[in-house]
Amino acid sequence: MGLFDTVLGKQKPAQEFFSPAEAFAAITLAAVASDGYLADDEARGISAALSRMKLFRSYSNDVMGRLFDKLLGILRQDGINTLFNAAKESLPQDLRETAFAVATDLVLADGTVTEEEQNFLNDLYQALGISSEIALQIVQVMSIKNQG
Repeated sequence: MGLFDTVLGKQKPAQEFFSPAEAFAAITLAAVASDGYLADDEARGISAALSRMKLFRSYSNDVMGRLFDKLLGILRQDGINTLFNAAKESLPQDLRETAFAVATDLVLADGTVTEEEQNFLNDLYQALGISSEIALQIVQVMSIKNQG
């Protein structure tokens, strides 16, 4: 904390807590942005993937836009680790394997997987408490899905 932060009362906000939908979307955003770049087609891919899910069926375009504005703000201001940590703490157990599968699908969709993306997915399955066997099955299936 800097000198003026003390005087002006600026402090880093407390740990962010997300709704299940926000946490899920944050995981997908962090996965796609883990290589340090978020392309327009990647953002559209996230939106398309989430719009097919029951969890997001009631979300209008405006609500989705506000959700991503919030998540992108956290990503820009506090970084990917803050976004990721808040998401993993808020994500319900029953959505963890699904979040890993969707994140893996989005990372593999462009046909190239950077070392940063590989590291992120490796960290993600461990942080979410997914067994290595299930994670491997998900990666194998998503690899097959994205070959064509």
